[in-house]
Amino acid sequence: MSWVYLDGKFVPAEEAAVSVYDHGLLYGDGVFEGIRAYNGRVFRLEEHVKRLYDSAKAIMLDIPMTQEEMCDAILETLRKNGLTDAYIRPLVTRGVGDLGLDPRKCARPTVMVISQKWDAMYGDLYEVGLTAITVTVRRNSPAALPPNIKSLNYLNNILAKIEANVKGGNEAIFLDDVGNVSEGSGDNIFVVKDGKIFTPHTMNNLKGITRIAVIEVAEARGYSIEEVNLGIFDLYTADEIFVTGTAAEVAPVTKIDGRIISGGKPGPIAKDLIEGFKEMTMTTGTPI
Repeated sequence: MSWVYLDGKFVPAEEAAVSVYDHGLLYGDGVFEGIRAYNGRVFRLEEHVKRLYDSAKAIMLDIPMTQEEMCDAILETLRKNGLTDAYIRPLVTRGVGDLGLDPRKCARPTVMVISQKWDAMYGDLYEVGLTAITVTVRRNSPAALPPNIKSLNYLNNILAKIEANVKGGNEAIFLDDVGNVSEGSGDNIFVVKDGKIFTPHTMNNLKGITRIAVIEVAEARGYSIEEVNLGIFDLYTADEIFVTGTAAEVAPVTKIDGRIISGGKPGPIAKDLIEGFKEMTMTTGTPI
């Protein structure tokens, strides 16, 4: 039996439910995180929880527990389910209200933690590389809905993923409203050119926890890495492209909009960083 943490109690997964009047369901009014556990440790737990609370603060959502209590709830959820390698999804919604938009009508937020076993998101594609599509859907403007708020309103990402599916891609690549490269539908993006690594600034994309970790791995291994504005030309002429994310980990891209990247196979830098990130996740983290 699987268990879900729901407002301070553990409930069988098949019985876990929220009200149809919860504003997380009605309006996507809430925040979440995706976290991984490897080898009996939760990778960068405190950083993920801090980002959850930063997202909540940005939308004036008061989470009814401390960050330390949230960390404890996440760990206890893993223990309850007997998991040592898992994907964890903490969510906080605005809570039960009415059919109006006003968040003041929601008396108390709803807090959930879901966990499950998790295999490699892209299966054997880590060995051959992803096919990516630059989609016509633009990333939410920071002036409208800042991408750094990891909110339950993910329709922008879903529309991009739908377009990639229709066009035969494994992943969608967003541009922002002025044509700069933003990110994937669920991950950050990196470009390698002439032995140097480049990645977009995080104004128009999520401040990824895995992104930061991979930058640390790259710097420790002696690579030059720089945050810059990137355009479609930089994608099409890249020596290597890879994406990073909690679910995706480090995944090479070997084809984008019909253009073959790195000879149609994962490049040496991506492969090196995959190995370095694996070492990091297997040896660091908060013990369960």
